[in-house]
Amino acid sequence: MRRSRGMKLLATVGVAIVALGTAACGGKGNSNSGSGTDSGSKKTVKVGLAYDIGGRGDKSFNDAAAAGLEKARSELNIQTRELEANKDETENDKLARLKLLCEGGYNPVIAVGFAYAGDKDTGPIASAAKACPDTKFAIVDDASVSAPNLANLVFAEEQGSFLVGAAAALKSKSGNVGFIGGCQVDLIKKFEAGYEAGAKAVKADIKVQAKYLSTIADKCSGFNDPAKGQTTAEGMYDQGADVVYQAAGGSGTGVFKAAKGKGKLAIGVDSDQYNTVTPDLKDVIMTSMLKRVDTAVYDFVKGMGEGKFTAGKTVFDLKVEGVGYSTSGGQVDDVKAKLDDFRKQIIDGKITVPEKPAAG
Repeated sequence: MRRSRGMKLLATVGVAIVALGTAACGGKGNSNSGSGTDSGSKKTVKVGLAYDIGGRGDKSFNDAAAAGLEKARSELNIQTRELEANKDETENDKLARLKLLCEGGYNPVIAVGFAYAGDKDTGPIASAAKACPDTKFAIVDDASVSAPNLANLVFAEEQGSFLVGAAAALKSKSGNVGFIGGCQVDLIKKFEAGYEAGAKAVKADIKVQAKYLSTIADKCSGFNDPAKGQTTAEGMYDQGADVVYQAAGGSGTGVFKAAKGKGKLAIGVDSDQYNTVTPDLKDVIMTSMLKRVDTAVYDFVKGMGEGKFTAGKTVFDLKVEGVGYSTSGGQVDDVKAKLDDFRKQIIDGKITVPEKPAAG
C-alpha cells in the first residue's frame, strides 16, 4: 500500500473476517477485511497491528488497542492483520514481526507497547522504520524513538491516575491504599506518581504502598502473571490497604481475585474493567483509570486514510479525554463531583501532576 497515501477511507456496510492462522515470527496472526460499496475507484487501506505480550484477551491494554482497530474496521474501508507477541521473545523477533507487516504491504503499521522501542537508534521500531521508509509507523507508549515516518502515541497516565488516587483516598476507610505495577519502568512509574499525588491531595498523611511485579531484566513478565498479582495484592491487603490500584496488564485479574477474597476494593486500568471481568469480580472494581488506547489507534488509522500523518509525539491527556476514570458500578458516584473538580483543576493548570513518584 505504498501508493495509497492520501486516499480517503470509505464507510463500510459490512465486515468479512478471514483467519490466516499462525503467523510467521511467532505468535498468532489474523487478517480481517472491511468491504466497501465502491466499485473500485478507491483502494482499501491495509493496517498492520503488532500486539504486546498478552495480546488480545488481556482485558486491558492490548484489548484497548484491539477495540480501536475494531471501531476502524466497522466504520472504514480497511483490511487488517494482527500479530501477537511471544513470551521470552527477543528484539529481533519484534523487528521481524514489524517487517513482516510492512513487507506484506500493510501501511500503516502500529506497534502496541513500549517493548517495541528498545534502543532509540537500533531497537525494533527504529530499525523497522529505517528498513521500510515508505511505510508509516506508529508506536503506542513510547516517545524516545524518532523517525520521519514514525508517530509516537503517548498518554498523560499520571493525570488519570491522579483521579483514581483521589477516589481511593476518598473511599478508603483505613487510610492505607496500594499500587501494583507490572514492570518497574519509567512509564509505569507515571501511574504510581499520579496515584500517590491524587491520594495525598485528599489526605496528606495517607499511606500508599507500592510494589512492582517485574523489571526489564525479567522482560517485564509481571504484565502477564496473574498469580503473582494475586499474592502481591493479598500482602498489601494484609498490611492494611483497603483499595489497590493495579497497572499490571493481564496480572490485574489476580489483583481482583485478591480483593474478592479479602473483601476489599481494587482499581482497574486502561479499559473499563468493570465491563471486562467475570460477574463475580465486578463488585470489587471501584473504578478504572481509562487510558484511551482505542481512541489513539482509531484516530491514527482514520487520519492515515485521510492522508494525514504527523510524525513525532501526540499526547492524549485529560483535556482531549485521552485519560480519565470510569463510573461503571456506581461506587464512585458519591465522590464524582470532587473528582471532576480535580479534573478541571488539572486541565486549567492549577494542579501539575508529577510524572515520578515522590521517592524517585
